[in-house]
Order: sequence, then structure tokens, then C-alpha cells
Amino acid sequence: MDVPLYAWLAVLAAIIAMLAIDLFAHRRAHVIGVREALGWSIVWVLSGITFGIIVWNSWGAEAGQQYFAGYLIEKSLAVDNVFVWAIIFASFAVPREYQHRVLFLGVLGALVFRGIFIAAGAALIENFSWILYVFAAFLIFTGIRMLVTRNEHVHPERSRTLKLFRRFVPTTDAYYGQRFLIRRAGVLVATPLLAVLVLVEVTDIIFAVDSIPAIFAVTTEPFLVFTANAFAILGLRAMYFLLADLIHRFKFLKLGLALVLVWVGTKMALLDVFYIPTTVSLAVVAVIITVSIVASLVATRGQGRHEVEAAPAGAFRIATDEELAEAEPVFRRSRELTRT
Repeated sequence: MDVPLYAWLAVLAAIIAMLAIDLFAHRRAHVIGVREALGWSIVWVLSGITFGIIVWNSWGAEAGQQYFAGYLIEKSLAVDNVFVWAIIFASFAVPREYQHRVLFLGVLGALVFRGIFIAAGAALIENFSWILYVFAAFLIFTGIRMLVTRNEHVHPERSRTLKLFRRFVPTTDAYYGQRFLIRRAGVLVATPLLAVLVLVEVTDIIFAVDSIPAIFAVTTEPFLVFTANAFAILGLRAMYFLLADLIHRFKFLKLGLALVLVWVGTKMALLDVFYIPTTVSLAVVAVIITVSIVASLVATRGQGRHEVEAAPAGAFRIATDEELAEAEPVFRRSRELTRT
């Protein structure tokens, strides 16, 4: 697949433009409701599908099918990521109006880190073809582990990342709007929002370790791997606000995701023995995910939306007006420095 430089530049420009539009649309902190989240989710999904059609028309049906297979895998695995975010936010009692800023920066970091991982993975495959078998074994192992531990829950309050963060970074117990840092008594102090951002970033890196090898199982073309990842990730924020209160209804999703990882791992392991067409691979992934979602919704029918419950990672509060007034000069200086 011959991808010209201008195609890469056009994709990067489109991603930056979409991020800018999203940031502008949510520049003011507010609670994102289901209707707004649904509207943005449709926009992001249509963007991903539209790009897939462009790939199909520009580079042929095989490339298009590989893109859509990768997009579906990444989108499916991302749902599990969304649920972990919901538990982190619940554990830190993050006000809903501040969550979008964390997720925006989290997704921005995810794009950067996944770009690095994809470049590293492509280089390894180019120079050491046997690495595909390592990826295959890892995917099968991860799928089986997810199958066995699917009923276990994440506990942010026990996270080693959080313990290290609190050990080296002085942190306040109050939320100062959407700020990540404040200056108190002349000392730069982190707000709980920064700790949440760190956990979100680390979580995505961990998920990327699973998802990047999974998409390499359906295509080794870096352009398709990156774009499928990017368009799947861009819609994560809207997906979070749409699905966060419905975690309890996706009862069999982890089972489906585990089977997807085992399937793509097996496909990769058999690469030199038995070729499985991309069409078949895409169909199998689609069927597994569809069945797991439909079965989940049927098994939990009648259950409404409710907030996620999680063990608290601390006693958090909203900063008082007096505390905000004391910190405001610091915020003002930060804005002035940003403008200059």
C-alpha cells in the first residue's frame, strides 16, 4: 500500500482540526448530557466511517476492509477503557462539569503514545517478522486472562501509580475548577484533577499494549493502524458521557472482548499456515461484539441509568470562594503568560 506524504499530512491536519473544534465546543465547563453525548458520538462515528470509505475508494477493498476491521476492534476495546475511566472519576468524586477537560487531554496523550507504539511496532515487524508470533501469543494470553478475570473490578485507590504520585507530588484535597495546578503559600500544588489525568493516561497506555497488537493482527500497514486507532479514540469522550452510567448493563461485553483478542491472536498465529481473509476476520469480530452487546442488554432489560459506584480514593471537595479568590492571581498570571 503506497501512502503519499500528503495523505499523512492531510490526516494529521484533520485530526488537529477535529480536536480544535471539540475543544472550542466545550471550552466552558458544563455537564454533558445524554443528548449532547449522543450527538457528538454520531459525529465521531460518521467521521470514522467516512474516512474508511475514502480509504476503500483510494486504495481498494482490501485496504478498506482492513481499516474497518481495525476500527471495529479499537472501538470495541475502547468501551472497556471508558468503563475504567468511569470508575476513576467515581473514586475521585470528580464533578461532571470538569470531566471533559481531563478526557480531552487524556485522548490527546493517547494519540501521541499510540503513535509512538505503532511506529515501534511497525519497525519491529519490518525488521523481525517473528515478532508477530510474540504478538499472537500475547493476545491469546491476554484474552484468556480477561476471560478468567472478567468479573474483577478496578480499584483506583489501590493503584501504585496513585501512591507514587502522592509520594512525590504535593496535592490538595480540593477541586479548583478545571485547574490542574495551584500555588498555595508560594508552593506549586497539584489538584486532584491532575492525579486523575495521570491515572487516565497510564490506563490508556496499559490498554494500548493490548489494542495495538490486536490491530496489527488484521493489518500491518502503519497508515491504517494509526488512522483506525485515531478515529476510534477521537470519539471516546462522547462515548464516555453516553455510556458511563450504563456500565452495569454491559454484562457480557468483557466476555466478547476476550473472545475477540483470542480470535485475532489465533489469526495472527496461523498467518503462515492458513490465511484467513480480512472479510472473514471482520465478520467474526462484528458478530462477537454484536452478540455480546445484545445479550447484555437483553439480560439487563428494565435496568435504568445510574452513577458508577467505587471505593473513594480520598475525601475530596470543591474549593471555597475564599480559596478560589486566593488562587485567582496565580491563574491570571498563567493566562497572561499563555497569551504572551
